[in-house]
Parts: sequence; C-alpha cells; structure tokens
Amino acid sequence: MLEKMLNGMPLHAQRKVEATMDNINTLTNIKNKRVMASLGPSVVRGMFRKQGKKYDNTGMVSEHAVDFDWTYKMDFPEMQELYRRAVGNQWDGDKHIDWSIDVDPLNPHVPIIADRFIPMETLREHGVKLTTTEFREFNFNIACWILSQMMHGEQGALYASCQVTEAVRWFDGKLYGATQVVDEARHLEVFMRYLDTKLGKLYDVNDNMFSILDGLLTDSRWDIKFLGMQIMVEGLALGAFTTVHNMSKEPLLKSILRYVIQDEARHVHYGVLALKKTFEEELTPSERRERQEWAFEVAVLMRNRFLGHEIYEEWFEGIMTRKTWNKLISESDAMNTLRKTMFKRLVPNLECIGLLPDSMLKHYEEAGLTHYMGGKSAMELTDADMMADLH
Repeated sequence: MLEKMLNGMPLHAQRKVEATMDNINTLTNIKNKRVMASLGPSVVRGMFRKQGKKYDNTGMVSEHAVDFDWTYKMDFPEMQELYRRAVGNQWDGDKHIDWSIDVDPLNPHVPIIADRFIPMETLREHGVKLTTTEFREFNFNIACWILSQMMHGEQGALYASCQVTEAVRWFDGKLYGATQVVDEARHLEVFMRYLDTKLGKLYDVNDNMFSILDGLLTDSRWDIKFLGMQIMVEGLALGAFTTVHNMSKEPLLKSILRYVIQDEARHVHYGVLALKKTFEEELTPSERRERQEWAFEVAVLMRNRFLGHEIYEEWFEGIMTRKTWNKLISESDAMNTLRKTMFKRLVPNLECIGLLPDSMLKHYEEAGLTHYMGGKSAMELTDADMMADLH
C-alpha cells in the first residue's frame, strides 16, 4: 500500500514519508504504556526532530539526585575488589597502542571489517550493481558508520558514568564509578583518533542511538540510568565490539578493541553488582515490575533498530526502498552474529538482577530470547571467558 502511494512522488518526498512511517513504527512497537511515557519524548527528539544531526551541540537536562555519603563506609567487599581490579588494569591510549601501524582502509587483504553486512551478491539480487572498487568503498563506509556509532556511544557512556557516580548509594561504588569515567574518556579518545587519523570519515549519531542516550541521560531515576547504560547499552557495546573484532583483519583496530572489551566487561559487572542489591532490597513490587518491562522493551528496541539508515541514504536511496534495506541489513549474517553475541551476555545479566521472572518469560519467548537464559552473568565471567570469544 505504502509503496503504491510513493510511486510517482519526488524523491525528497518519498524519503520523508518512508522515514516518518519507519519512525512511527518504532514508537508503536513500544507496547508498554509506562515505557512509552518514559522513552517517547526521547524518541521524538531523536527520530522526528533529528536533534543529534541538526546541531553541533545538544543539551540534555537531568534532574537526578546527587548522593553524598558523609560516613565514607567501605562495606561492599565485591565492589571494593572490582575497584582494585580497575585501578590495576588502567592503560594509556597513547602508549599502549601502536599508532605507527599503517592502515589502508580499502586494502581487500586487510579489511577494516569483513563484507558480511550486505555481500555484493545480495545487492545484485536487488538490482544494485557495484564494481569491485565501489563495493570496497561501500564496505569501508559501513566500517566508518559502525565505529562512529561506537564513538558516539562512548561519549554517552562518559556522561552517564559521571551521573551514576554522583547518584550511586555506596561509597565503594563511587570510587569504582570514577575509574569508569576515566575508562570511557579513554575509549572515546582512541575511537576519535582511529576515525580521524586512520579512516578519515565520521558519521553523525544514529537517531536510534541518540534516542536511547537521551532517554538515559535525562531520566531522574539513578537505577534506570544504571540499568540502561551498565546492563543494556554496555551489553550492546560488548556484542558490537566482539563482532567487529572478529570480523576485522586490521591489527590496530583489533588491538584497540581488545583493550576496550576488557574494560567494558568490568563495567557490566559493576552494573550487575549494584542493581542486584538494589532490586532485591530497595524496590517495591510495582517498581520492580516497571524495571522488568522497561528492560524488555529496550532490549527489543536495540535488537531491531540499529539499521544504518545513514548508509542507506548515502548509497541506495532512490535505488531500493527503505523497507527493503531494513530487511537486508537486519537479516544479514553480521547482524545475526552481533545480536547473538549481545544477548548471550545481556540475558543472563537480566536474570541475575531479577528482571526475568516467570511473568516476563512469555514476552522473551515471543521475541526469541529465552534460549540465551542460563548462561554466565557478569559476576561469573572471567577475563579468560571474555577473551575466548575473540579470534
């Protein structure tokens, strides 16, 4: 029906209609009314008003409470241990990474990322004929888009970790939180440097990424910030970092990602420690239920919505429909691998902190996520477990 309506429209009008309908679909797919009320304004700012793309700077107002602890009690042993590990494993993005490595983004023998997002044969099946040189350029652009979103996510993580450090209730947690602020700044630094000096191309923040970051940074509830950033977004990041590491043959990028992954694993562990204690001891049944629903809706949003529309608009708008692009990218081998890696880490953590009760299982089963249950949570994973996923 929509495609028939679009036939004959000028290209710019088609683009606006398709994008608007796609965004409306995103909003209507948020089934829970409370979650819609929480995330809806951020989705409007990100997807409809394009605030991540319109301006060089975006202000986000947060009204979370800053928690001062005048007792200075150090009574959370697991958090103290995590803090010691973080202090002992700091690294310097300038000294520990060999920036002298030469990077040729178009070298087919040392690809930044393998061509598994949309292979050339798949494009040809849909009437898109690229030369070998054009396809290498296309795949390079996908790599730049992915790494750009990683960098934007790290900027959001930097600000969120600052907010969480202010708001967390345990003094041990504040000390650990300060190490994460440094970690996120270092990650932002190395991704900025790699994109700037080695690849030379940067994409704007994806509207879906902006919407999630805006929702987290403007929410006044510290535990929602924690849940969203430390469990959900860091879980997505771990999946993305691991997938890109394993799909790349470029040694400098692989080195950067190995360092970052070690840090991110600690960040998720931090979230699990803090939220397990909070959700078990401090929340009412109604508040716990709201967190359970929120986590599910955000998990589905993250699974379905990072579709690289910036790449589509640059390369294929007017050649294929946005609907066709969405299907191709979401069903690609690389996206399936990313989702599997992400949910392999995410779902056991949601179980561990009490957000997967029997009442929620039907929803996760319908979304095809229950088979990830029973895995190791961040509290059980070792560095060896994390490194075993890398090749």
